[in-house]
Amino acid sequence: MSRLTELIDQAKTKDAQFGTDLDSEFKTLSSRLPFGLNFERHRPEAVELPQRLIRKGDKVHLMSPRGTAKKGNQQLWQVKAIRKGENGKVADLELLGGTELERQTTVIDDLVVVAEFRDTIYPGLVSTGKVRRGGDKAFHTIINGENYHVLKALTYTHRGKVDAIYIDPPYNTGAKDWKYNNDYVEADDIYRHSKWLAMVERRLLPAKELLNPANSVLIVTIDEKEYLRLGLLLEQTFPEARIQMVSSVTNPAGAGRRSDFARTDEYIYFLQFGRSTIMPESRMIEEVPVIWDTLRRSSLAGARGKKGRGACGPNQFFPIYVDPATGKIAEIGEPLPETVAVADAPQRTGLVTTLPIRPDGTEMNWGITPDIAKRRLKDGHLRAGKFTPDAHQSYVISYLTAGIVRDIALGKAVVKGRNPDGTVDAFYPTGREKMPTTNWNRSSHDAQRYGTEVLKVLLGSRSFPYPKSLYAVEDCLRFFVADKPDAIVVDFFSGSGTTAHAVMRLNHQDNGSRQSISITNNEVAADEQKALRAKGLRPGDAEWEQWGICDYITKPRVQAAITGETPSGEPIDGDYEFIDEFAMGDGFAENAEFFTLTYESPLAVNHNLAFARIAPLLWMRAGSRGNRIDKLPEEGWAVVETYGLLTDVDSATSFIKAVNKAKDLRLAYVVTDDGHRFQAIARRLPEDVEPVRLYESYLTNFKFANGE
Repeated sequence: MSRLTELIDQAKTKDAQFGTDLDSEFKTLSSRLPFGLNFERHRPEAVELPQRLIRKGDKVHLMSPRGTAKKGNQQLWQVKAIRKGENGKVADLELLGGTELERQTTVIDDLVVVAEFRDTIYPGLVSTGKVRRGGDKAFHTIINGENYHVLKALTYTHRGKVDAIYIDPPYNTGAKDWKYNNDYVEADDIYRHSKWLAMVERRLLPAKELLNPANSVLIVTIDEKEYLRLGLLLEQTFPEARIQMVSSVTNPAGAGRRSDFARTDEYIYFLQFGRSTIMPESRMIEEVPVIWDTLRRSSLAGARGKKGRGACGPNQFFPIYVDPATGKIAEIGEPLPETVAVADAPQRTGLVTTLPIRPDGTEMNWGITPDIAKRRLKDGHLRAGKFTPDAHQSYVISYLTAGIVRDIALGKAVVKGRNPDGTVDAFYPTGREKMPTTNWNRSSHDAQRYGTEVLKVLLGSRSFPYPKSLYAVEDCLRFFVADKPDAIVVDFFSGSGTTAHAVMRLNHQDNGSRQSISITNNEVAADEQKALRAKGLRPGDAEWEQWGICDYITKPRVQAAITGETPSGEPIDGDYEFIDEFAMGDGFAENAEFFTLTYESPLAVNHNLAFARIAPLLWMRAGSRGNRIDKLPEEGWAVVETYGLLTDVDSATSFIKAVNKAKDLRLAYVVTDDGHRFQAIARRLPEDVEPVRLYESYLTNFKFANGE
């Protein structure tokens, strides 16, 4: 080994880059385990960026001629100059890596930018639309871009903040469902498995940086093609995790395979970190509902005006006003003196006055005083029953006794939600809580009925291959985020957007504020590509991109789920099932914004022209809520709901005054290259505001090497 390291050192003196590459490969080989999973860690993918403008210095591929299905030229060229030609702009190119100098001039429209291994990348985000129905709730974000690059950008915005990651990576079946270095990986590729492992591992590493090490979960679905290799990869990548695998029936009828067993299930890996716990299966707990007592006193000793043993105080005869439109108690009135007749009780416009009067007309008392009744109403412990016309007491009023209220406070009685009238839905659990098993056979997990058919209801004729059951993803997440109403959930193989949809379902069930970050690309399916190429279209053309996964499926699905309308504007005709049943046309009280990943130029970085594209990243780090600072403030500072930006340190005093007035501000970005001045400003900020330093060349905060 020592001799080999000496030879590598000699190589570095002659060719620094060549020697560095040799050293890297040597370290990879020497670090291989004598057991476990060993695989070829292929050269990281070179990614084509068809929507990126061509710039001087870019690395490019030559695209195939329009109207042909012929593969483009995969030789790598560098743009040496861009100039005006007879038929538009042209680029002077020079071949990279060739044995001899080779040049050519090509129309810019025939080129596609390539991000190669070790190239420095400056990611940004451009908003492509939003839907807002959730008031001041945090936004779900859907990002169209190469998922490795987006994950690297998220290490700035969400490092250690993510509560759950759910991914459904390509299953590597041999079908044309994923690419490596711009080529579909075929079934007969002898490196198919190692390419798949290299691709997945490269994305798991930045994902690991996003997870909260103190309490989070990683969920990965897979089938029998790669589950063994994936299991070993997960063990080696996350040695600190507690790992379990579940078998889940996704196709009860079985996938027909000639000469093979019909496949009915797939596998789900759950990796738990820190204090992460699995929530019990609540529907397996025997529940005894709490008993609601009638508020009106039953014994004649409690009649109005009675004295002596068992009698009530003078202030327990008071009106309770019920809204007949909703059946909810709207107001608790003041006690009526004994000298005031029932007919003279104060009335409220639009409300029904309810007094404790027996069917025979006997005037009774309520079992509690007005002040206690108001507290019970506020806490959801007081309710009105069914309306009874022509009765002395129009509504039966019920309440939870002091003993039950105490049991709820002590946790002996469990509140699992709220009823439509705002009262608590509470029960006493009996017996043992049953944990979910490792074998799931649930009708709600049928991918055809609750994946494909749900998508059809939402999007009409638009189709997506093998979408997950909405309720299967929802169940996976519920076990870990049911007790985290503000959880952040990431899916970087988001496909049709099922994970974002499932998170919104969970929020609807408990009025939570969980937010999802969905990452997908705009790849057009292989079969559709042939038809588009035959029409003379190529990647990057608007007519091509409109058929991509993100633009054609993911964004419209999320928008349809929130608005309750199909892409054509028609109300969605269908109902959600299981646990939370309601009309899909009702939509969700949620917000979502759609972004496309951009690649900024060093020139824009050096001249501070790229701020608008990093603005969404600053906003996301502050919680993706409220307004965004989209341009550099002329005053030298700006403050919005959750964060502030100081671009002129000489305006620090005004900035800090504004920060102190903000109620929900979480972050304060300070732009300066001077570390001492940054620290001085940071010390003046409120304790609950996190100071974050930005360099004056903003995007230097966000640069990284592709494939590192």
